[in-house]
Amino acid sequence: MGVSSPRNRLLQTLPPEELEDLMPRFERVQVQKGDILWSVGDLLDSVYFPEAGLSSNVAVTSEGRRIEVGCFGDEGMISTASVLNVDRAPHELLVQVGGPWLRIGVGPFRDALRSSPALHDLMLRYTHTVMMTVSQTAMSNGAHSVEERLARWILMAHDRLEGDELSLTHDFLSIMLATQRSTVTLAIQALEGYGAIQARRALIIVRDRDMLCDLAGNSYGPAETEYERQIGPFRKGMRPTASASSG
Repeated sequence: MGVSSPRNRLLQTLPPEELEDLMPRFERVQVQKGDILWSVGDLLDSVYFPEAGLSSNVAVTSEGRRIEVGCFGDEGMISTASVLNVDRAPHELLVQVGGPWLRIGVGPFRDALRSSPALHDLMLRYTHTVMMTVSQTAMSNGAHSVEERLARWILMAHDRLEGDELSLTHDFLSIMLATQRSTVTLAIQALEGYGAIQARRALIIVRDRDMLCDLAGNSYGPAETEYERQIGPFRKGMRPTASASSG
């Protein structure tokens, strides 16, 4: 056990000395597309910091309907419930795109929160940004069209994944948008008609991000702006380039 040089952008904001003390407590694990790491009510025994990929918190109704309430990539951590001393999963955790994640037990994580003021402060600020994202999702689901919501969600996935090819199926997107698969298909066709994306089997290709931003309107942006104010850049257009960061 023990990992150096984390590729999680949230951890990278910690002071070097506190990060150095924290990293030996992690192990790196590989998660796969389609994995359900826990279901509603499961005991939370680990905390994860993704280094790649994409996952979602999915709310599940008593009738079995599943609706996404938050997504996570290498800008975040899972689960903020552990930050708040909650020991049971409030949502299902579904992996949409696999990749390496850093894992730490809940006990060692809470010990680190007590011993590291910087980590404690960072986790509180990050939890605030997650609450902002959940609020934005609720507003978007109630106030925006399916096309606007789809544009927003593709932008959110694009922010968190490398490249412009997003491995996303219509079935996944129907969960993300809380709508029927046939409705998702029509929305995808509409975005293709604007030239914003190209859709292939189990794949969405971003062709024009600016067009996606226009199509999403004010359904996208407020929560991302708050993350950048509280923590640092993670939107594709706002990430520092290699030359800028080196020099």
